[in-house]
Amino acid sequence: MPKGNSMLRILHQDYVPLMINFYDYGVGKLKSGATYILSLSRSIDNDDKNKTLIVPVKNGFNIELVKVESGSFVMGATSEIQNPYSWEKPAHKVILTKDYYIGKYEVTQSLWQLVMENNPSSIKGEDLPVGNVSWDDCQLFIAKLNKMTGRKFRLPTEAEWEYAARGGNKSRGTLYSGSSAYSDVAWYEGNSNKRPHPVGTKKANELGLYDMNGNVLEFCQDWWGNYTESSQINPIGPNSGPTRVVRGGSYIAGAISVAGRGGVSANIRSRVLGLRLVLSE
Repeated sequence: MPKGNSMLRILHQDYVPLMINFYDYGVGKLKSGATYILSLSRSIDNDDKNKTLIVPVKNGFNIELVKVESGSFVMGATSEIQNPYSWEKPAHKVILTKDYYIGKYEVTQSLWQLVMENNPSSIKGEDLPVGNVSWDDCQLFIAKLNKMTGRKFRLPTEAEWEYAARGGNKSRGTLYSGSSAYSDVAWYEGNSNKRPHPVGTKKANELGLYDMNGNVLEFCQDWWGNYTESSQINPIGPNSGPTRVVRGGSYIAGAISVAGRGGVSANIRSRVLGLRLVLSE
């Protein structure tokens, strides 16, 4: 393997392709000349222990998702967030009554290329998050992906996104998704060299999700709205609005807390706009 790589895709006939992230095993980037031994067992679609789901797409490609169990949490500018913006307030209790699966990684350029047969990203790389896509583009991508897989993928609601970013029912209450030190979990203006990085190369959060902060902004399904007007149970945002919600910060932005939120018109594309998938149970 090339020096500096941290991910390995293993293909074998009659098996679901396996993506190995060496950071999951405390290895980090591979060292030239070193030997690494992997012990593999037969893969299964639904691993109850790790709460992961592997969905095959085609041509040996699969999507890995992590189960998020239902629960309640305080959404918005909670006490650990200093000097929050007005649109991150008020902190308010939200109840999510249904389990769901969320992508372990941001949608990569290789997956987008497989589904859409194009790659709109400004900086190219198979394991880089796809960028330069609009909310409308994401809906077309998801429709094609659902036709290919027979599944019902979608964008997360804003509440689902923040609950997962905070670690769901395993949350440790960190300022960012998985740590209170931003550089542990995010590619941002302070360490990215103004470019996206391969997904999954920073520390995961409590649920095993990568890049919930930094790398690319992630679209949510919701229209932008004030929290004072949202439902407490399974909120889905207002019925209409000027912009769609984006979350998580990007590789050209400063540190963004788990409560950070923004809005972008549905037809706008930008090199820092991407997505993460959700699959309902």
